Amino acid sequence: MSSGRYKWYVVAMLWCISFFNYADRQAIFSVFPLLEKEMGLTPVELGLLGSSFAWVYGLSAPFAGLVVDRIRRKTAILMGLHIWSIICMATALSKNFTHLFFFRAAEGLGETVYYPASMSMVSDYHGKETRSRAMGLHQTSVYIGTIGGGFFAGLVGQYYGWRWSFIVFGGLGILLGFALHGLLKEPPRGAADFAEAGAAAKMPAKLPLKAFLKLIWGTPTVLTLMTAFMCANFVAVVLLSWMPKFLYEKFDMSLAMAGLTATIFVQLASMAGAPIGGILADMLRRRSSRGRMIIQAVGVFGGAPFVALCGLTESVVWLMVALTAWGLFKGLYDANIFASVFDVIRPEVRGTAAGFMNTVGWLAGGGSAPLVIGIIAQRESLGLAIALASIVYIAAGAALLTGILFFVNKDAARMQGQIRSESA
Repeated sequence: MSSGRYKWYVVAMLWCISFFNYADRQAIFSVFPLLEKEMGLTPVELGLLGSSFAWVYGLSAPFAGLVVDRIRRKTAILMGLHIWSIICMATALSKNFTHLFFFRAAEGLGETVYYPASMSMVSDYHGKETRSRAMGLHQTSVYIGTIGGGFFAGLVGQYYGWRWSFIVFGGLGILLGFALHGLLKEPPRGAADFAEAGAAAKMPAKLPLKAFLKLIWGTPTVLTLMTAFMCANFVAVVLLSWMPKFLYEKFDMSLAMAGLTATIFVQLASMAGAPIGGILADMLRRRSSRGRMIIQAVGVFGGAPFVALCGLTESVVWLMVALTAWGLFKGLYDANIFASVFDVIRPEVRGTAAGFMNTVGWLAGGGSAPLVIGIIAQRESLGLAIALASIVYIAAGAALLTGILFFVNKDAARMQGQIRSESA
């Protein structure tokens, strides 16, 4: 396991990359009203723009995970950063819905490799004593990136047109990639886990896809975590894709203010919640294999009533309260998304496992959310559609409780036994 400060420097470098990962994908939602006016887009078409990213992101995630477990993760991370940044800039060339749909889908392809590679890398620098904290700190980049993408895209779009939002974010991402090329180092696979087992890290054998699928099917904890992630991601994408437009129309906010309000309360609260969730999960994990999943369950059950309040309230003050509370509980869940999986999955297939998590979360959850909410909003109201998403949070909690009560202790003990056996 890496000692000293560098393992935390790695988290900081990946934090910067993840910031642009989320700022780039969030930018389009804050300029929905401009796109609606310029291109005459319907609510369903706007929903499809959000879904197109999630569909491609989810479909390509398992293949990205397989690639990550077979090449240097540093290469995958920095190459992905350059690709999605170029695509982000190219979005400014769009003249109609078809162009926007294509570039949003292509950006999903460019970004899909980042999380499997970065989470696998962090897990090799941080063992079970600090893993949730490291991933929780990294997770704060998602919130700041979402705020930055939401606010600055709306601000730039308000004064200079929506195209400049994509040019600015994409250009800065390219510069960051060049700056980090000589600073980010590749760790040995499984370094942290083998160090905890008292053995030197060694390169495990690559697991074929068929064997990996058999491993996942035989690890029911992962199946419950994937189900919960699908549901939680559905709710998160509802916020990211539709809240700016909801505030713009219901409370007569400007584009910049709607983009900021839709993101800043949830994301700043999540930024506090994720480190807290990481610390609590690491503490509970020392006592029980159930620790990380318990914190996740608290997050989704606690957040559900505030999701409903966001869509139903007529008061800006209560909306801000609901967004803040939702964000705090969301951070508790988010800090442990991948750390919980890595408690029961071996080091050599963690990139693939993270890829499959993203497939389920983004294809089934995030991919359906913008379109489903757009359909309900067109038939009923956007506020009601957002409120109904709270039911999906409750389903996530039920999946987590199933894993906590019946599966995680057994699956974690089996994985730890395999590590000890391989290091003997």
